[in-house]
This record gives sequence, structure tokens and C-alpha cells, in this order.
Amino acid sequence: MSLQRIAVIGAGHWGPNLIRNFHNRQRSEVVHVIDRDQGRLAQVASRYPDIATSVDAEDAFRDPGVDAVVVATPTVTHHPLVKRALEAGKHVLVEKPIAASGDEADELCELAERHDLILMVGHVFLYNGAVRAVKQYLESGELGRVYYISMVRTNLGPIRADVNAAWDLASHDISIVNYWLDADPLTVSSVGGSWINANVEDAVFATIRYPGDVLVNLHTSWLNPRKARDITVVGERKMLTFDDINLTEPIRIYDKYVSDEASPAGFVDTFATFRASVRDGDIRIPNVSLGEPLKNECDEFIECVENGTAPTSDGRLGTRVVRALEALTRSTQNAGREEAIESTP
Repeated sequence: MSLQRIAVIGAGHWGPNLIRNFHNRQRSEVVHVIDRDQGRLAQVASRYPDIATSVDAEDAFRDPGVDAVVVATPTVTHHPLVKRALEAGKHVLVEKPIAASGDEADELCELAERHDLILMVGHVFLYNGAVRAVKQYLESGELGRVYYISMVRTNLGPIRADVNAAWDLASHDISIVNYWLDADPLTVSSVGGSWINANVEDAVFATIRYPGDVLVNLHTSWLNPRKARDITVVGERKMLTFDDINLTEPIRIYDKYVSDEASPAGFVDTFATFRASVRDGDIRIPNVSLGEPLKNECDEFIECVENGTAPTSDGRLGTRVVRALEALTRSTQNAGREEAIESTP
């Protein structure tokens, strides 16, 4: 089987990881790296002398030998670069979010579908072994009906100026919950604060409503002294925690729940006729094979290109995340007013 020939646009923070994974000489090889920073290109050339480097993305788009393009650039550039790549007949993997607006994302999806090309979005947590294990527990019904999910994603930096903390960080959490619940969010209420760069929220607190009366609470911040990647899922029969920083024991399942049981009123009439019955059972720590999520993502992209199959994090999934982020932004701008999230096919 011939190697898939890849062009990577963007050699900054995340680009080198993508280059490393695709330049494996087993199923794919990187033939172009594009970046406007000559210093970054010099580093790439030093590490990979066999890869052509350029400041002009057209060098990759015009090359008939390029099968696919990987875009790892600032969000505002995603739409024009991905559109040009699709028009040039290239399959595309673009880092999240897919675009800066839902309308731009819809256009890219329609273009990919029209040309029968793969459009995949780098929602890398969907390729995390622990995230996939949680989905299996939810689908099995072990936790029962899901009541709410609490998600904390904080760190000190990296601070961005092109998008706020929600677009940078909450995009991960929204994609995870959409995947877990196999549902799209309905409404969102959000507040945020800007302290470092004007009009760019450094911390965002949001509550999202999903079908089935599931509530999801998000705390995202790049202005926090502690790095946290904590998720709690509260169900009617069991509860679950996921700590992405804990590489040895990322998931814990708690045999705990609360139910209302009728109990006879005491001989004092003011006693309640119901009491809370709390089950406090064992904690189970399942063995989870994590692997490297980015490698899993890159491998799936190559498989989709080879076989024409739809990726887990396809363009439509990425578009639904962007629609939720747009509603979150409207809510933040309107002092936390609950906003409807536009549905997407």
C-alpha cells in the first residue's frame, strides 16, 4: 500500500506533534510543512531534512502528489485554508474548532461532501481511551439516567489572543459530552471575565442544557494556578469521575446514589414523611488502556482517507460544537442570558 502524502500547515504549538505522527513512513509521510515563521521552518528542516518547507500554502495546494492537508493554524485562518485545500481536491484534518462561525463550518462541510472528500476536526479527546471507556459505561446503562455532568478545565496559560478560554478549552468538553450522550445541546447560559486582553475572556463559567433534562456545568480558565482536567458524571444509580491528568487511574466508578423512600411518619406530626436514602458503596477503578490519543486520531484520519469512511470527529460534529460556542458567546455578551443553540444536520 502506498504512503499517504501529507502537507502540514502550521508548525507552531501543536504542529510538531502532528508532523511527528504523520511522518512515520509506515502509512503516511509529510512532504510539505508550511509556516510564515522562518525560524520554525528552520527547526523543521533541521529535524526533518527530507521535508520541503515553505511560507506559501499554495505550494502544498498546487502539488498533485499531496493527498491530504493538515491545518494547525489560528482559528480565524481555518476557513480560508480548509476551503482552498478542499477546492484543490485534498482531504483535510483541521484542528478544533473547525471554523470561527457555524456558517463557515457549514460551508466547509458542504464543500467536502460535494467533492467526496474527508473533512475531520481535531477533537483529540474523542480518541482518548478513557473517554471512550466512559461512553461504554453510559451506553451500558450502568450509571442509569444521567442527571448532570460537571467539567473543570483550567491551567495557567497558554493565554491566547485569537479566541477566548471557551473557544479554546470548552470546545473539548462540548465535543466530549456530545459524544457521550449522542445528543446536541439545547441551550446555554454563560458568564466570563477578561483581565489580560480586552474582550477576550480568560475564564468562562457556563451551564448547558441537553435533552433528557441533563445539565452540564463548565469551568474553563487559562488564568488559574492549578492544572485540572476533572469531570464528574452523576447518574441515578452510580457516579463516575474522570481525571485526565491521572494516567494510571483516570476513571473511578462510585456505587453511590440517593433515592427517596417512603417511611412512616413518626408519632410527632412535624416529621417528614419521606427520608433520603443514601447508598454509599464501593469505589471501582477499572483498568483503562490509554495509548496516545493524537496517534489514534491521526491513524483514524489515514484510515478514513484510505477507505472513504466517515471519521468519529467529522465536520458535522465540529460544526455542532461551533454552534454551541456561538450561543455561549452570545450569552456571555448578554450577561448570562440563556441562549438557544442552533441545530445542525
